[in-house]
Amino acid sequence: MDERFNRWLLPPLLALLFLLIVYQYVSPACPGAACPRRPPASAARRWGGPAEREEEEAAAAAGAAEEEEEEAEAAAAALPRLVAKFPFARGELCRRVRFDMRGRDVIVFLHIQKTGGTTFGRHLVRNIRLEQPCYCRAGQKKCACHRPGGDKDTWLFSRFSTGWSCGLHADWTELTSCVPAAMERRGCAGNRTLRNFYYITMLRDPVSRYLSEWKHVQRGATWKTSLHMCDGRSPTPDELPTCYEGDDWSGVSLQEFMDCSYNLANNRQVRMLADLSLVGCYNLTFMNESERNMILLQSAKNNLKNMAFFGLTEFQRKTQYLFERTFNLKFISPFTQFNVTRASNVDIGEDVRQRIEELNFLDVQLYEYAKDLFLQRFQYSKQEEHQKNRLKRREERRLLREQRAHQWPREEAAEVAVTEDYNSQVARW
Repeated sequence: MDERFNRWLLPPLLALLFLLIVYQYVSPACPGAACPRRPPASAARRWGGPAEREEEEAAAAAGAAEEEEEEAEAAAAALPRLVAKFPFARGELCRRVRFDMRGRDVIVFLHIQKTGGTTFGRHLVRNIRLEQPCYCRAGQKKCACHRPGGDKDTWLFSRFSTGWSCGLHADWTELTSCVPAAMERRGCAGNRTLRNFYYITMLRDPVSRYLSEWKHVQRGATWKTSLHMCDGRSPTPDELPTCYEGDDWSGVSLQEFMDCSYNLANNRQVRMLADLSLVGCYNLTFMNESERNMILLQSAKNNLKNMAFFGLTEFQRKTQYLFERTFNLKFISPFTQFNVTRASNVDIGEDVRQRIEELNFLDVQLYEYAKDLFLQRFQYSKQEEHQKNRLKRREERRLLREQRAHQWPREEAAEVAVTEDYNSQVARW
C-alpha cells in the first residue's frame, strides 16, 4: 500500500519541483533577491563577454576602415591625377575674395573677343543669386546692378552693366588706367582710393579663338571703334594700320586673314592681358621683336595670375565652380558646355593648324600656362573641400558616439528602476 502510494505521489512532486525551477528563471520579476536578474540591454551591450566585445570592436574598426576607404575612392574618382607643368605657391592656388557687395568692392570684367565673354557676361547680370538682383529691362542689353540697401553705386563693371565705358573691348592697359575715373564720372559716391577692383577674364584655346574671330570678321565685324589707349593716347595709323580697305572685311578668306602681318587677331589674348606701356605701346620700333615678345608674354602671365579670377571656355562647369568659390557667390542655373561652335565646324588641315599656332605662338604659351594654373586651382579647391567635408563627418561621428555613451547609463538606470518598482509591488502583494 505504502509502496503504491509513493509511486503515485512521486511524479506530481517532481513535476511541481520542475515548475518551481522554471518559474524561478522565466518569471518577469522576483521578489527581493530571490532570483538572479538579467542585466539590462544597455549593460549587455557595454559589459558583454570578451567574445562579444571583440566582435563589436572588430565591427567598429571595419566600419571605420570602410568609411575611410570609401572617402579615398570618392576623392580619387572625383580628382584624376594632375601632372603639374608649372610650380605655383599655395597663395597662388588658393583664391578667396571677401567680396563686400554692400561696401566699395567692384568686379571688373576684361572681355577678350571670341572667348565666350558674352555668355559669361550675361551670367554675371542674370544668373547670380543676389540679395538685390540686377534689374534688366526687356530689349536692352545693359542691366542696373546696384548694391543692396538702395545704394545706386554698382558692384559690376562690364559690358552688360556699365557698357563700354573705357572703350570697345578695352584691354588690361586701358582698364587699369580708366576704371577708377570712369566710376567717378558715373557719379558713384565714395573716394576712389577706398574701392577694391577685382579683375576677371575668360580665355580660350588659341586656334579655336582665332578661327572664331575670322568667322566673325568674315560676317562684317571690325571693332574699329576700339580706342587702344596706351600712355594717354591712341596709336597712329602708321603704328596700327588696318588689314582692309573700306568699311569692313566682309567675305575675307582664311588665307587672306592669316596673311595680314598686323592683324590684331594674332596673339590677341597676350596683348590684351599685358601691360603695353612696358614695350612702348604700339610703337614697334621701341625695342627689338624678340625682347618685346618676351616682355609681353611675361607681363600677361603675371597679370593673369594676379587677377582675382579667370575661367576657360573649354571648362564651363569648372569655371562656374571656381568663380563661386572665389567670390562666395552662387549661380542660379549651371553653366552649359557647348562643344559645337562656328570654330569647330571649320574643317582645316594640319598645315593650316600649324600656321595658326605659329601666328599665335605667344597665345599658345599663355594658354598652356593658364590651363595648368586653372586646373591646379580647381584640384586644390576640390581637395580642400573634400578635407573639410571629411573633418565634418568625423566630428559628426564623434558627437554621435558621445551622445550614445551618455544615453546608455540613463537607459540602464531606467530599466533598473522599473524592475525594482515591479518587484516591490509583487512583494507587497
